Amino acid sequence: MAKKGNRVQVILECTEQKESGVPGMSRYITTKNKKTTPDRLERKKYNPHLKKVTVHREIK
Repeated sequence: MAKKGNRVQVILECTEQKESGVPGMSRYITTKNKKTTPDRLERKKYNPHLKKVTVHREIK
């Protein structure tokens, strides 16, 4: 039976890689609580294509 709650899975995508034009896309999957964090997540994560830590934002 599935759990009922406010946690949902979200996808984080690199913002710098779109602008730079480097092929490929860095994406991470994580969970967030919809009730406490209604706006989009923004985290610093490692991008293996650019070989550095960049800002990743939630996409729909």
